[in-house]
Amino acid sequence: MRSHPTLPPPSPGGTQSAASIQSALVRAPKAFPTPPDLFMVESSGQIQATGTRTPPYNLVLSKVLDRQAMDIIAEYFHQSPTPLPGINSFVPEAQAFTQSWQAHTGQASTLNMELRIHQLTQVQRPSQVQGFLRVASRRDRKQLLHWSEAFSLETFGDLEADIERILDLQLKRQNLYVWCDRQIVSMVAGRLSQPGGGRIGPVYTPPEFRRQGYASACVAAVSQRLLNRDAHRCCLFTDITNPTSNHIYKTIGYEPVCDWHDYRFTAI
Repeated sequence: MRSHPTLPPPSPGGTQSAASIQSALVRAPKAFPTPPDLFMVESSGQIQATGTRTPPYNLVLSKVLDRQAMDIIAEYFHQSPTPLPGINSFVPEAQAFTQSWQAHTGQASTLNMELRIHQLTQVQRPSQVQGFLRVASRRDRKQLLHWSEAFSLETFGDLEADIERILDLQLKRQNLYVWCDRQIVSMVAGRLSQPGGGRIGPVYTPPEFRRQGYASACVAAVSQRLLNRDAHRCCLFTDITNPTSNHIYKTIGYEPVCDWHDYRFTAI
């Protein structure tokens, strides 16, 4: 069972919201190898849009109040010396921005991933799952690096950048958890994000340990830990085309909130 990763720095999948990235900047600025570009579009004293972009990754865009803001943002990044590979945002905003981008640049876009954001406020613990949760440690690093690479290949089709650096950061901050049943059988990353919120992901269970409830138990336990640490809610992303993960998360209390699209731009 797998879900899309949601960890700083933004992955090529770009599954962090702008607010989450901005929160991470305040809490842990050194987590980003390249300082993100933060921006907002304001009109008559009212903020129309906000967003962020960490080169060389995708633009991450908030809800947008005025469609004209799309053209302003598209023109800004069209003039940027760093190529923009894609956009991640709520479905209407992502679709509208791809249209503005094509009008400014001539570049077409391809829908890379259809994602869904889920939220939990109370954990429904799965029953009869063998094992226990613990914080991952340096002695797990070799195995977890192998799993991280396997997750990236299974989810994206190639290896993401900075896998080792991100793993070491997770281990250092104790944001990575494993489920143990005589050996480690599943891993989940979980951390506090913007005030009152917790973030879950990535979630990975090797094929030989799937369909035994390990990922469900691990996600449920990590979610409860975050709630116990004053998070009012926990959020995660799933791939809409993965019915297994969507169903499993629902059984432990996660409910869909909205959909999120990842578009890639086609180079001219």
